[in-house]
Amino acid sequence: MIEYKFSGSQQSDFERVVRSRVNTYFKHQNLSKKANWNMFYKTLFTFGGYVIIYLLILFSGWTNYFVLFFLWGLLGLGQALVGMTIMHDVVHTSYTKNKWIRVLLEIPIISIGVESLIWRIEHNIIHHTYTNVEGIDQDINDRFVFRFSPHQKRRWFHQFQHIYATFIYGFLIIEWVTVKDFLKLFKYFRLGFIKSKLELAANILQLIIKKSVFYLLFLIIPLYVLNISGVFVVLMFFTMLVVAGITMTIVFQLAHVVPLVPTLAAESSNGKNNWFLHQMETTSNFANESRWLSFFLGGLNFQIEHHLFPDVCHVHYPYLAPIVKKTAEEHQIPYHYQRTFFGAISSHYALLKKLGLESN
Repeated sequence: MIEYKFSGSQQSDFERVVRSRVNTYFKHQNLSKKANWNMFYKTLFTFGGYVIIYLLILFSGWTNYFVLFFLWGLLGLGQALVGMTIMHDVVHTSYTKNKWIRVLLEIPIISIGVESLIWRIEHNIIHHTYTNVEGIDQDINDRFVFRFSPHQKRRWFHQFQHIYATFIYGFLIIEWVTVKDFLKLFKYFRLGFIKSKLELAANILQLIIKKSVFYLLFLIIPLYVLNISGVFVVLMFFTMLVVAGITMTIVFQLAHVVPLVPTLAAESSNGKNNWFLHQMETTSNFANESRWLSFFLGGLNFQIEHHLFPDVCHVHYPYLAPIVKKTAEEHQIPYHYQRTFFGAISSHYALLKKLGLESN
């Protein structure tokens, strides 16, 4: 049972004002908070590009290993982009309120090999509620090989974590599309997020079917269709997963595992913390001026706005950011921000190095 508490009644002045201003923006612009035509076109571009690369691999007739490895790498990048630009909004129900469209949008999610139910529990409920809280937020779990927080035990090999981190990040999608969803399913059943054994059994069956479709599309069919060694097909499949793993993991780390924001010990909760102020304290933006980066990262460079308003589609975040930043400045609340994408990446690895060298 999670014991970390936020204030249920104490609404900060910042929360009251920023909520009002954001609601006023949507009202005056006569806009829905959900997806618009730009989001629809982005979905077609992202998922369509993913499908086109897949079909090129299967039916172009190319047998040059360099070309094929390059295409599988692009497929991995496409897998990451589908996850960041489509799945992320779908799971937050910020894409649409229409349940039938959400069912249709499960197709891109199935095609990248992950389970939306597990992501909804781990990301929406746990991470978004208890952001950067040690021992609760699983995005900063040490996983033994990492030290993401000064509250975590330092092991001798952590001094090298800034060197081997990228290599490990590359394997996280492999874990996700193989065993992670199954392990998390049983864990969340024990924690009460899944209410009955019947619901658990139904979810296990659903997982098996979805994973089977993913492996059929991206491993079994290529093994039969491609006129190259099966060993190389398997290596290309893993290349896709490694590229996706590195891309997605690094992008998500840039919001919370950077020097600008703290991690908090679970025992520090006193039930008086305001949730909105907690999100401002533990979240950072980066490269907000880059339109192409905002397009390809699904607005994940606007993580402050996303954490404050997770039910809003990410295409609106560039317009909400000035409102949030201005309100934060008026209330003397830090608005954490890295000016460039590569600056944010550099700061993440600098923090890994620092935490790897510092004693407990």
